[in-house]
Amino acid sequence: MKGFSFSAAVLTLAAALPWGTTHAATVDRNATLNIAYGNRPGTLDPYLTTNNATSDVDRHIFETLFTINAKFEPVPDLVDTFSLSDDRLTYRFSLRQGVHFQNGQPLLADDVVASMNRWLAVSTQGKANLPGATFAKVDDKTVTLTLKTPSLITLNILADVKNIAAIMPKSIIDKANSSKKPVTELMGTGPYKLAEFKQGEFLHLTRNEQYTSRSEPSDGLSGQKKADVKDIYFRYITDESTRLAGAMTGEYDITYNLPKDNIATLDNAPDLHLYQPQSGGALITYLFNKNHGPFTNVKLREAFNLALNVPQALLAGYSDPRFFTEDSSLGFPQQVDWYSEAGKPYWNQHNLDKARQLVKESGYQGEEVVIIATKEYAELYNLAIVAQQVLKQIGVKSRLDVYDWPTVLQRRQDPKNFDLCALEFSMRQVLHQYPFLDSRARFPGLSNSPEIDAALDGIKAAPSLKAARGLVDQLHVLLWTYLPVIVLGHTTPEPIALKTHIEGYQDLIGPVLWTVSVTKP
Repeated sequence: MKGFSFSAAVLTLAAALPWGTTHAATVDRNATLNIAYGNRPGTLDPYLTTNNATSDVDRHIFETLFTINAKFEPVPDLVDTFSLSDDRLTYRFSLRQGVHFQNGQPLLADDVVASMNRWLAVSTQGKANLPGATFAKVDDKTVTLTLKTPSLITLNILADVKNIAAIMPKSIIDKANSSKKPVTELMGTGPYKLAEFKQGEFLHLTRNEQYTSRSEPSDGLSGQKKADVKDIYFRYITDESTRLAGAMTGEYDITYNLPKDNIATLDNAPDLHLYQPQSGGALITYLFNKNHGPFTNVKLREAFNLALNVPQALLAGYSDPRFFTEDSSLGFPQQVDWYSEAGKPYWNQHNLDKARQLVKESGYQGEEVVIIATKEYAELYNLAIVAQQVLKQIGVKSRLDVYDWPTVLQRRQDPKNFDLCALEFSMRQVLHQYPFLDSRARFPGLSNSPEIDAALDGIKAAPSLKAARGLVDQLHVLLWTYLPVIVLGHTTPEPIALKTHIEGYQDLIGPVLWTVSVTKP
């Protein structure tokens, strides 16, 4: 195994310096950011995916009724004021005044109602967590959200940062609804607008000069959005060595998805520093297809789980323990309301003899397990290789189908195309936002556990998170007995390479580029 030893001092300095405060140098408001990004989006429609390659772009184009601050708390975004009825079933939202879409059209209640009702109907978050809910117009600047049952997590769901509840013009939503196809025109109220998208090569954002910002101080994804950079290019560079070389030479202002084995080479690179995000990370999982194929039998899922040596798998995937933590929980340790070790007895058992016995009990007949993967996510590709080796150890045949990432996303929609894949799921505010849990989300893999659904619903119906504690623990046991996924652990946030003239960069489950400025030399 190749390791690395990038300077701790570099990361400590990068995290400690006030990059969020613009220095006395002159800010170049005509500046262009060139970003090296490792993965290509399969779709730009924010309702239809939770993938980072989409949400990292779309959060700059679109705004939502609610968003999250740096503490992961839901706070108003396009909403000015709101109230909740005594029976906890009806929210009343008053919209901010003076907000316009990027085409100059004013934001009205009709746009919100059309957008949110489509989001409720087609998004994993809407279908799973607000079933039966509806938005309605009161007047041009007021809407209501009516729930079927009270929900403790409603505002968290509206503020989801991956399956974004983006507000668009009603005309765009109507066109998508009538065609039954994804949104083809990206038009929001955010600080940047789409200038050009060349599939597989780059995506160009340009500043929305008519943007109307909130006045509160910037806090996470909330508050003031300044947009001091004029143009932003997400350049899709799928080769790790090319991204690294571009960071070293200064070709890219910001470089993501740095190759873990070679980060040390950036320690002494001129005009460059490494930024270490202080929050976030992702669940590291194996996702099973529970609708079609051999893993519809829970005993075969159990066998794979029993056979896994989790520490070895994580090292094979991520190269060094500094990039992951071994953990059985859906929640992260800092999420005190959601973290649980109730499922730990089922995790990392590494019992090959018992696993082989369960393969026999499952009725496995020698079918070939299809593992779907892409080399565009190196860590996940490595975990796919591990999965193939584990299956071989317990007498299960398999093959590895390797595609580019957009093709993986497309093929994964059909249960007949895969049986197993390695996936990361970005840290979420509440466990309900992980789409593989709830059968109503219809996420690839197609969970179908009434017991998990009931636990999720019970948490939502509770009067407080404290009262829901027992159900959170129960949910973690159900996770490990039904096995929609296997949780290997959590990633630690990856360092990001920034050129030294970049000021104000922030990261909260993805880049926050409206805080960035470029200083003139």
